[in-house]
Amino acid sequence: MLYPAWERLRGRPTFDLLAMMRRTERASLDELTALRLGFLRRVLRHAYLHTEHYHRAFDAIGLHPNDIHTLDDLRRVPVLDRATAASTVDARTAAWPEVAITKTTSGSTGEPIEIRYSAESRHWRDATRWRGFGWAGYWMGAKAVHVWGVPPVEPGPIERAKIFVDRKLRRDIYISCLVRSKEHLREMARTIARERPNAILGYAQAVADLARLVNAEGLRDWGTIPVISGAERMWQHDRDDITQAFGPAVFETYGCREFMLMGSECEAHAGFHESVENLIVEILVREPDGTFRAARPGEQGEVAVTDLHNLACPFVRYLTGDLARAHAPDQRPCACGRTLPRFGPVEGRVTDTMRDADGNPVEGVLFNILFLALAKHTKQFQAVQRADRRLLLKVVPSGTGLPHQAEALIREFVGKHLRGIPFEIEIVPEIPLTRAGKLRRVIVEA
Repeated sequence: MLYPAWERLRGRPTFDLLAMMRRTERASLDELTALRLGFLRRVLRHAYLHTEHYHRAFDAIGLHPNDIHTLDDLRRVPVLDRATAASTVDARTAAWPEVAITKTTSGSTGEPIEIRYSAESRHWRDATRWRGFGWAGYWMGAKAVHVWGVPPVEPGPIERAKIFVDRKLRRDIYISCLVRSKEHLREMARTIARERPNAILGYAQAVADLARLVNAEGLRDWGTIPVISGAERMWQHDRDDITQAFGPAVFETYGCREFMLMGSECEAHAGFHESVENLIVEILVREPDGTFRAARPGEQGEVAVTDLHNLACPFVRYLTGDLARAHAPDQRPCACGRTLPRFGPVEGRVTDTMRDADGNPVEGVLFNILFLALAKHTKQFQAVQRADRRLLLKVVPSGTGLPHQAEALIREFVGKHLRGIPFEIEIVPEIPLTRAGKLRRVIVEA
C-alpha cells in the first residue's frame, strides 16, 4: 500500500504504466507493432532534432526520421557500438528533457560508460521490472532475499539511513554473494529459514551454489520459494539444483545497467519475453564486410537494443556485447497466453568463478562491482587467475597512471574477497579483445 501511494504522491505513473502493460502483454501483434512503431518514430525524431550525434549520423547516410515507416526500417539506422556510445555521451544528450538519473557501467568489455536517462524512462523501467518479476510471483510488498553484489565503497551516513529505511519498507534483505565459502552459504540458508521470504533474487551462479549446499546438507525446511535470477546465464544443471532446493518456480531474467530488464521468463520457460513497450531488442549477425543482418530463427547473433523512452540521452541500436539466439516471429501466443515476442537464450554473460586460498568459490562479477566505483580512473580491466591461484589484475588507466587511492581500494577489496591469494596489479596501455570483439573480464586458467 505504501509504495504505490508514495509513487503517486511524487507524481510518478509507475503503476498506471504497469496496469497498461498487463493489458498489452496479451494484445494482438498488430496492436503491439503499432504501439512500438509510434514510440520508435517519436524517439528517432526527437534524437534527430535535439541531439548533435544523431543529427550528424542521420544526415551522413541521407536518412530522415520521417523515412521510418515500419519496424523493419530501423535496420537503416547505424548501430551504436560501445566505444562510440562512451565517446558521444554529451553529443547524444538532448537539451530537454532533463537528465533524471546518471549511472556508470563497466559493461561486457570492461569500458565504463556513463548512462543518462530521463524521468519518463525511469518510470517505464520500474513498471517493466515489476511486471517481469510479477510473472514469477514477486510483487511489491513481498519479502525478498537478494543474493547480490555489495559495492566496495560504503555510502555516507545519510545515504546509509535512506537505504536502511527503503529496504525495511520494501521488506528487502540483501546478502553479499561475492564470497561463497560453505559457512557463508550456510548463513544464507539460515537467513532464508529464519525470514521465510516470498521470493529470492540473485546472481544465477550464486543462487546455484547456495542450492547445491542446501541439497547436500539437507537444509531445506521450506516450501516453494520463487527464485528470480539475473546477471549470468542459468544452465540446466543449475536450474535442476535450484528446483530441488527451492521448488519449481525458477525464473531467469535478462537485463543490463543501460536498460534494466530487457527480457523475462514466464511460467512456460520458453525463452525471454521481450519488454516491447519499453525497448526493441534485435539479434544481429555481423557479416564479413562489417554490416549487420537480422539473425534467422535459431541463429546466434549480437544483441542490439533501442530504448523507446529515453529522450534525455537516446540509445538507438546499441550493441550490448552480449550474444543471444533469435526466435521465429511469434505467430501464436506463448503457452502462457502472452503475445510478447521472445528471444534467447543469452549466451554471452558467463562469468568464470575464481577461488580463494582455501578453495572457496568467489564470484567473478565482483570485479564489475569494484570497477563501477573506479570508473573515472580506469578505462578497462581484466582479472586473470593462474592455475596456482595467483591473481593478475590488468588495468588500463584513464590518465597517466592509477591514483594511489584507487590502487588502495583495489588491494583492500581483493584482499577481502580473495583471501590469501598472491595479487599483482599490472598497468597496461590496452587489453586485446577476443575474435568476437569482446573482452574477457575474468579468465581462470586450468
